Amino acid sequence: MHHRTSRRTLLTATAATAAAAATGVVAVPAAAQSASASTDRRLKRLISRMSLEEKVGQLFVMRVYGHSATDPDQADIDANLKEIGVRTAAELIDKYHVGGIIYFVWAHNTRDPHQIADLSNGIQRAGLAGPHSVPLLISTDQEHGIVCRVGEPATLLPGAMALGAGGSHSDTRRAARIAGDELAALGIVQNYAPNADVNVNPANPVIGVRSFGSDPRSVAGMATAQVKGYQGAGIAATAKHFPGHGDTNTDSHSGLPFIHHTREQWAELDAPPFRAAIAAGIDSIMTAHIVVPALDAAEDPATLSRPILTGVLREELGYDGVVVTDALDMKGVREKYGDDRVPVLALQAGVDQLLNPPNLAVAWNAVLAAVRGGEISEARIEESILRILRLKTKLGLFRDPFVTHRGVDRTVGTRAHLAAADGIAERTTTLLTNPGSLLPLSRRSHRKLLVVGADPASPSGTTGPPTTTLAGAFGELGYTATALSTGTAPDRAKIAEAVAAARGKDAVIVGTYNLSAASSQLTLVKALVATGVPVITVAIRNPYDIAQLTGTGVAASLAAYSWTDVELRAAARVIAGRAEPEGRLPVPVQRADDPARVLYPVGYGLSY
Repeated sequence: MHHRTSRRTLLTATAATAAAAATGVVAVPAAAQSASASTDRRLKRLISRMSLEEKVGQLFVMRVYGHSATDPDQADIDANLKEIGVRTAAELIDKYHVGGIIYFVWAHNTRDPHQIADLSNGIQRAGLAGPHSVPLLISTDQEHGIVCRVGEPATLLPGAMALGAGGSHSDTRRAARIAGDELAALGIVQNYAPNADVNVNPANPVIGVRSFGSDPRSVAGMATAQVKGYQGAGIAATAKHFPGHGDTNTDSHSGLPFIHHTREQWAELDAPPFRAAIAAGIDSIMTAHIVVPALDAAEDPATLSRPILTGVLREELGYDGVVVTDALDMKGVREKYGDDRVPVLALQAGVDQLLNPPNLAVAWNAVLAAVRGGEISEARIEESILRILRLKTKLGLFRDPFVTHRGVDRTVGTRAHLAAADGIAERTTTLLTNPGSLLPLSRRSHRKLLVVGADPASPSGTTGPPTTTLAGAFGELGYTATALSTGTAPDRAKIAEAVAAARGKDAVIVGTYNLSAASSQLTLVKALVATGVPVITVAIRNPYDIAQLTGTGVAASLAAYSWTDVELRAAARVIAGRAEPEGRLPVPVQRADDPARVLYPVGYGLSY
């Protein structure tokens, strides 16, 4: 089961499986062409009536604190005044004429479904109250898995790598359709998903399980399925992060990553999912704050690179939809240029939407000055505004941007959606080792369980903690389970506590989180194995944890790909034998002691 290969060979071998994306011209019926031309004429008349300030505002998508568009809590008013110079979302729209607003958990935008719907309606009312009654694109990052802004009671689904492990385009499309239907009911009309990055670097700190996998063809198929699911629900999908963020060991939130693929490697490894998304009619594409010297010798971040965004994305790939930046408050885009230059350079590169600048007044005034001074032509920004307004038209926002509590109640977190999420999750859990056939775990011989491990924060703020969730799931399945949180870096005292708690138990379940050779989580596992009680590990983030566990004597190991409740419940059902372990690795796992050798290849996974 050990296959020797170099990292370059791994890249080349992975690339060799990618199909060259077919490109062709699709005939458009004359009636559709006429309707499109008529819509463009109407939208251009609308743009012509806008002031320059209003035009510039349409380019920005901004954060704002508060659960209400007009009456947020005082703490959120204070935060808005400090960061944006306005009190509320309604004031933000009135002052800056922003074309969109992005929701975050930490901005207190997503407390509960009815509140979210009311916030969305308040934002749209503020937009329609403007001089030209322009609705807003309300967006969020609802990738599911480890990136989720809307939590329970909304339906939470497996993330991208879990879906990649499931390998089902039908499940992947169904997951996106459920997510899209629920977002639409909440008034969120642009989702920054799916992730189209091909994760060929196990050390990638920012993508990892947010990717469908390491095979470009597979990722392309999964991304296409999600585009169809989201957009079938009537919201805009967003393929990200162009030109591909899958092979970096730097997080663009905190630094500027370099991708050292050749032009040929980029075309074979990174491009296929974006080509496929474009062929599927993707509404928007998000840029990456990464440097790809093979695509731009000037080594500008892709977000600010005309050779990448205009030369490659617009001209070579033929994309004419909306291009949105990744968040402009991230360090990756701010290292080389100041906050006043970044939005100007992004527009010159070919961007349409400027997402979440750190200082809106600086960014907005910089663009305004660039147009007034002739650095950017007014015609150039009108091109972007037209794309944005076309998308708003397609989504029906000019017709009716409002949602209702009745629609929320009929759609969000329904029994059918929750049952579908559980079923999809069951088909993603991957069994990696089971040498003594301990699994499925018998309740007769192994009823008393201890659940220990890492308890990372809930992505949506509404789930977990993981040890409690797992213990509860086993309790519902007829076991007696005790939870003990040991964290991502258990000290000697915590390890001793876990060892003592294991006495008298029939088995121990350990949730591992990004193991390394130096991790005290590994020390915990070895100490528990030494007790003689069977130890079962569940990787609750990256599946690469198994590489560190080889030779430790664990009784069985699984990959769940996330620590959200739906994936942990599925792992418990698989361990208990209530569901078959159907997941297969969508990425290779390399040996910890020799990364040039593959320990478990793509497609590996055990069954009962």
